[in-house]
Amino acid sequence: MLSVIFGDNEGTIMNTSTYFKNVYEDDWITDALSKDMIKDVDRSDVVSARVIDSPVLGGISPRELSGGVKTLICIYRMPDKIFNASNCGDNCAKWLLEIGEREDVTINLRHIMDFGDGEFEIYIKNTDTVVHNMKEMILTAGMFVR
Repeated sequence: MLSVIFGDNEGTIMNTSTYFKNVYEDDWITDALSKDMIKDVDRSDVVSARVIDSPVLGGISPRELSGGVKTLICIYRMPDKIFNASNCGDNCAKWLLEIGEREDVTINLRHIMDFGDGEFEIYIKNTDTVVHNMKEMILTAGMFVR
């Protein structure tokens, strides 16, 4: 399940791009879910572990992926750590839900991310409750984010 901690949280990895740059491994990039996230969020294709074809930048390394994709990959590959998912745009929300369906992960949010119009289950650690839609999310998150 996807769990969220809103607001300040000691131990959250804030600078996910720098963290990713220093810890990622080749197999993180060639994993099927990572490829799908890179394709969807950055509109880029993984050619190999060290080459990604970007329609804007041409051939790039994984270090040049967007901050959102790097954060998603870190959350997926290191589920025991808490990452600042406010580095992600709303286009990453469906992927956070997907990762949460695969395994238990906790993220930190400093804003209200738009998880769309549908139903979902997100555990809010601040209040020890589960929210099921954006209305519930906003009512809960509003107590903790500015």
